[in-house]
Amino acid sequence: MFLTQDITTMTTQTALSIESTTTNTQNDVELRKVFKVFEGHTAVRGVDLNICQGEFFSILGPSGCGKTTTLRLIAGFETPSAGEIMIRGTSMNQTPPYRRPVNTVFQSYALFNHLTVKDNIAFGLRIKRLGKAETEEKVAQALQLVKMEKFAARYPNQISGGQQQRVALARALVNRPAVLLLDEPLGALDLKLRKQMQMELSNLHRDLGVTFVMVTHDQEEAMSMSDRIAVMYEGKIEQIGTPQQIYDRPESPFVADFIGDTNLFHGRVEFTDNLNLVVKTNSDLKIVVQQPEANGEAQRLEIYDGASVVVSVRPEKVNLSLYSPDVSENYFEGRLMNIMYMGTHVYYQVNLLSGDRVMVRQPNTEGTLPNTDTPIYIYWAKQNCLALHESG
Repeated sequence: MFLTQDITTMTTQTALSIESTTTNTQNDVELRKVFKVFEGHTAVRGVDLNICQGEFFSILGPSGCGKTTTLRLIAGFETPSAGEIMIRGTSMNQTPPYRRPVNTVFQSYALFNHLTVKDNIAFGLRIKRLGKAETEEKVAQALQLVKMEKFAARYPNQISGGQQQRVALARALVNRPAVLLLDEPLGALDLKLRKQMQMELSNLHRDLGVTFVMVTHDQEEAMSMSDRIAVMYEGKIEQIGTPQQIYDRPESPFVADFIGDTNLFHGRVEFTDNLNLVVKTNSDLKIVVQQPEANGEAQRLEIYDGASVVVSVRPEKVNLSLYSPDVSENYFEGRLMNIMYMGTHVYYQVNLLSGDRVMVRQPNTEGTLPNTDTPIYIYWAKQNCLALHESG
């Protein structure tokens, strides 16, 4: 837990490096060493974040990681204990929520049940005392944007959950905010409708060009919709990157395990050179990992002989064979213990002779599935696994 004096020291150091508040035309949202402390508990720990104009940016993490608090700090519903929040180059620390160029869509939609769809959308405009003609025009545009013109006279309890979500979006967008904040916006929808709304949100973002900042705990949702993702854990950002970077090149065991499915092997580095490193796991498996090329996308990790590491292997990268495969490395014998048929693909659980349990995912090719308790081999290519520092 950070003490108050620690936060003050870090904030002072940061302030010395920030000359003055100047407009950055590249970023709509910036968080600079932001902390938030609730009654001695530090919910957000020194978060640095830049969100570009027009970007669909997601903050992803498990419950209690600080992602919703971070969104509330941007919205102005919470005040930072330390650090600075900038929107379009202007500090928002002393700006109340209603004066910030942002609007928020909540998971509960927060619609007024006594107002019609049209009046819900117009509510914010009337608070601003816009003229009747201008209000009517803006509401009509917002209704058209979310394809809800036919439901303008209905009340929230007379439309579906997906339609309520569209109304909440229209109400947030009618004021043309610089940034639209989305707090678990699809969490209350069933699976099929959620998939449909993911596509609609993506299309809406593309058409409008407004910066979207979404908080979610749903990995698939973040991966399918976002330009970039920030993965949070225990109040800190573990990694920021594109969905492909986050999935293919996680920077910590937590990110590897949280994003999608993976098999993790703990061990120590026995040998390393410019091409490969050899890891001996705690269960005495020997795994060869190809070093990533040191380029703009994946920098070579400084891993030395004897270092504690975690090897991550995605289930879809693992192959199965009933016979000993014709490979020289990364193949292991075990028994097939469980098969889960998922329609588009099949999950296999293999218990290795070493005692390790490995998940394998293969596409459904309509072939005959092997029987459980069958002796089987698993193997993967050295370029299809990744070594990470144990500590992240």
